[in-house]
Amino acid sequence: MAPAADREGYWGPTTSTLDWCEENYAVTWYIAEFWNTVSNLIMIIPPIFGAIQSVRDGLEKRYIASYLALTVVGMGSWCFHMTLKYEMQLLDELPMIYSCCIFVYCMFECFKMKNSVNYHLLFILVLFSLIVTTVYLKVKEPIFHQVMYGMLVFTLVLRSIYIVTWVYPWLRGLGYTSLGIFLMGFLLWNIDNIFCDSLRNFRKKVPPIIGVATQFHAWWHILTGLGSYLHILFSLYTRTLYLRYRPKVKFLFGIWPVILFEPLRKH
Repeated sequence: MAPAADREGYWGPTTSTLDWCEENYAVTWYIAEFWNTVSNLIMIIPPIFGAIQSVRDGLEKRYIASYLALTVVGMGSWCFHMTLKYEMQLLDELPMIYSCCIFVYCMFECFKMKNSVNYHLLFILVLFSLIVTTVYLKVKEPIFHQVMYGMLVFTLVLRSIYIVTWVYPWLRGLGYTSLGIFLMGFLLWNIDNIFCDSLRNFRKKVPPIIGVATQFHAWWHILTGLGSYLHILFSLYTRTLYLRYRPKVKFLFGIWPVILFEPLRKH
């Protein structure tokens, strides 16, 4: 039998331009990268409930779109890591760009009238998405995608810092928690890429449960999924404060953060 890293499984040969550090088909014949796949659940399930709650609360459609976009990213990433097929890679990477564009739109429209539409910003973000998509399909260079994604995240970081510094300083806890968790995921993503050979050798020598803990790309999914979810909460909290609602962050079962609010009563 070939080494775990070189096995083929149910989905056949790898056609994606990226193959991450997790050993392929090491857990099951049906999933190429098992831990990198199942770790996407944090990006799939909670945002669905967030979208449902947003509909019930009558929130602006862009926040419903934010939750659903994060779910789409999680589903695309699930398909990519399960199959390591190029088409599924695109289903993962392109929605990352589109979801971040939605996040950017929400962050820059926090202080506008309710249900207003900024057609100029909308046009710029749609055009950016189309250009990135077209170029990426042509060049098939992952670094190009990573740089474009990084630009969008950097824009979100700057806008968030502006809000917690000059507008709503009491939101620093939520804003910086979101950012810190995301950056921790980014750190582990880099460690996974740079020290892959060492990590694989280490996993051969230790019990499986310890080896699982070193699947840092899976941790990247968990931490960036949570960080992105918290960012939506931060954006939504900022928006509902401006609209004179009374938002509060609560923890379901003492663990999972959600935002609850009610409009001010009219006298």
